[in-house]
Amino acid sequence: MTFEEKLRVLKKDHEELLKKRNAALYVNGVYERYANPVLTAAHAPLFWRYDLDEASNPYLEERFGIHATFNSGAIKHGDKYLLCVRVEGADRKSFFAIAESPNGVDNFRFWDRPVTMPEWGEPATNVYDMRLTAHEDGWIYGVFCVERKDPAAAPGDLSSAVAAAGIARTRDFVTWERLPDLVSASQQRNVVLHPEFVEGKYAFYTRPQDGFIDAGSGGGIGWALVDDITHAEVKEEKIINLRHYHTVKEVKNGEGPAPIRTEKGWLHLAHGVRGCASGLRYVLYLYMTALDDPSRVIAEPAGFFMAPEGEEYVGDVMNVLFSNGWIADPDGTVYIYYASSDTRMHVATSSVDRLVDYCMGTAPDGYTTGDSVRRLNALIDKNLNK
Repeated sequence: MTFEEKLRVLKKDHEELLKKRNAALYVNGVYERYANPVLTAAHAPLFWRYDLDEASNPYLEERFGIHATFNSGAIKHGDKYLLCVRVEGADRKSFFAIAESPNGVDNFRFWDRPVTMPEWGEPATNVYDMRLTAHEDGWIYGVFCVERKDPAAAPGDLSSAVAAAGIARTRDFVTWERLPDLVSASQQRNVVLHPEFVEGKYAFYTRPQDGFIDAGSGGGIGWALVDDITHAEVKEEKIINLRHYHTVKEVKNGEGPAPIRTEKGWLHLAHGVRGCASGLRYVLYLYMTALDDPSRVIAEPAGFFMAPEGEEYVGDVMNVLFSNGWIADPDGTVYIYYASSDTRMHVATSSVDRLVDYCMGTAPDGYTTGDSVRRLNALIDKNLNK
């Protein structure tokens, strides 16, 4: 084929992918998964990946490889559903890019240009996993992981890294003001800004950990109040959602997106990690905290809310579901955006009422087999003795 013929095929296939309709699949009454991923590497614009000038690219070869699209922040902006996507290139570097959809479940298209994020301090080797929060102060904040090489690494050690929480804010998702990184005594990879002031201060959900990968002595999801977000520093931190032995969050856990305010409390989506024979298994779980004190847990169903299924198991990092973005519409519909295996983005839908009912109506973990059997027998007795 000629250059023009190849380009026509590329454009046709790409447009068909972008326009592909998605369909809900009934799952378990709590949520609906959708048949197709909402974003993959193939959704990236052709003019990102190819030099479209025949003179300089006569074979129409890919010049900038896009490897994965995952771990997206999410927000409703006007009547559009926006994802702030972690896009990973073939060079292993991640960057942020905005994709928008008219309905939240399909027809996502990337904006023409990626986010140009200003640097702060030492330039980051990598940035990723942005949580978006529309704060009551009027700004939209993005809090994300900033990765740099560990300056204390031994000679020849090219894997040791340090993590910090980067903070930026915007009003239009094009121009970003970079604020200083969050100051903390420990490494912080999963930090989320609460959408409202608490006691007149900015509130953060944190995840203190001893190392870049291992939580170590870090006990779970933390809570910290900060006086000034333009010089944010964690001075006091308490753990509000603890890790537990032989649970879905034995190894570590972290807050997902900013919580949703409901009539019965703050609704939280988080990820839990446990070790298994194939490595680390990431699942999603829900919990709720009190409206008058967002640091006080009032409900947490036992076990996972969502776990990898089918093709979701397979990808760059296997056996992983991760979410750092969801959108609650005024009618109560909740769009849950989650990534599978560090490769692609999916959506599931539910409602505020259903998710709250799930949290309030599902028993918590009793931490023993005996308790699990007791709870199961109680349900069986109720159903059989109608």
